[in-house]
Amino acid sequence: MARQDALLRLHKSLIARRTELRKRLGFELEELAHVKHSSASGDAADAAFDASGEEISSTLAELEAKELAQIERALRRLKAGTYGKCEVCSIKIPVARLNALPFSTFCVDCQREMERDGGWSADYSANGWDRIRDGDPMADREVRISDLESDLSK
Repeated sequence: MARQDALLRLHKSLIARRTELRKRLGFELEELAHVKHSSASGDAADAAFDASGEEISSTLAELEAKELAQIERALRRLKAGTYGKCEVCSIKIPVARLNALPFSTFCVDCQREMERDGGWSADYSANGWDRIRDGDPMADREVRISDLESDLSK
């Protein structure tokens, strides 16, 4: 029952953070558009300063958009009843980890393994590649461009 209560609290915090990010992203995108249109005047130093400010704002907006996508995914997992379970090994993710990172989809061990292997798990599970199996032993062979070229003159 305590885990269920914790998941309900996490759901509320995910909803609140999603709302906050949606508002901030809307504001930041409007601000970027305004800065782009108003930066026509000034000298080269002003233009450089404006460009660096736009780049920082754009990077922050990109990070917030990624966080928003992770939150949306966590909310979908909550709805599906799979929230709080590791996507790789299916064990329950400890509530302490979910409190620290509410949109976590991996247990600590699988997260470490993923980081050690250079991020294979995030791409693997997010893109649905875990459902694809290829029984062809030649699938991992080296492919040359000449193997892929075809005669398009026909």
